[in-house]
Amino acid sequence: MKTAVYRRATFNAAHRLYNPKWDNVTNDKIFGLCNNPNYHGHNYILIVKLIGDIDPETGYVIDLKILKDLIKEEVIEPFDHNNLNLDVPEFKNLNPTAENIAKVIYEKLRSRLETKYDIQIRLYETENNFVEYPG
Repeated sequence: MKTAVYRRATFNAAHRLYNPKWDNVTNDKIFGLCNNPNYHGHNYILIVKLIGDIDPETGYVIDLKILKDLIKEEVIEPFDHNNLNLDVPEFKNLNPTAENIAKVIYEKLRSRLETKYDIQIRLYETENNFVEYPG
């Protein structure tokens, strides 16, 4: 029987939503305050949902310490207290919207976890705004 386990993590990061193909008027119209050329920040809350079978020997779907360490290596260390646009290579040519951040996180974790696990990413950008990336 499949069982879901969850790991929560937080990180703080700055970003600017901007499409270089558009003029400033269009960027302002679409992204509003999020297009601030001096960037702005969020206190992100990340929830990683991992779904798999319970191992009969350990009683775990996965040792959550393993998941915690992967999140630290792949998300917290490169993202936390950084400017996503300037400091994180994945966003050099990718607009760091919450949707794209969640997708990047999924891809980074997916590449490190066995395929026997299903992964879903939930990312809160604010208390009221969050996205889910089901993979």
